[in-house]
Amino acid sequence: MTFRTLLAACAAVLATTFPAAAEKLPLTDLSRYLNSLKTASGEFTQINDDGTITKGRIIIKRPGRVRFEYAPPDKTLVVADGSTVGVVDGKSNEPPQGYPLNKTPLSIILARNVDLTRARMVTGHRSEGNKTIVRAQDPQNPEYGNIELVFTGDPVELRQWVINDGNGSRTTVVLGDLKEGGAYGDDLFVIPGLEDVGPVDR
Repeated sequence: MTFRTLLAACAAVLATTFPAAAEKLPLTDLSRYLNSLKTASGEFTQINDDGTITKGRIIIKRPGRVRFEYAPPDKTLVVADGSTVGVVDGKSNEPPQGYPLNKTPLSIILARNVDLTRARMVTGHRSEGNKTIVRAQDPQNPEYGNIELVFTGDPVELRQWVINDGNGSRTTVVLGDLKEGGAYGDDLFVIPGLEDVGPVDR
């Protein structure tokens, strides 16, 4: 056996022993998937910047709307109504806090038309095993922070995101199996009490 033949044989064995990592999914495919995701619901686990963990249920209605219902004993409710993200602390008598949706990284995936190929939007695009990870930001306002999206393929599914906000905090949301489809009225995405306060422009 020649040295070249031996190398070829070793390569064949390694290829069957250690499967090659999947290629990263194209940005066009990921944009198409997000744009097709009109409504969805499922369970989520949130890892907060301080290391604490919370769980709950998420309902997505694109464009612009999402609802995070946190499981007891946490009584927090986070709702995006299309223009504002409201945070309602069920344990407090304080009014809800509202923030402009377009100043949060979450707006990137809730946009009416997601285009990850837009210039300067994606600042990272890589594969890890069977996952494709994309880091995206508002190209006009990078100071608002960024969002790292984790997808799996065949079929394409959003599995996780990490929000790095403009203040330096990091929040990870791990999604359970999202159930796509379903009819959700806009009343689910009304922020309780916010009409008396108004959003905080940050």
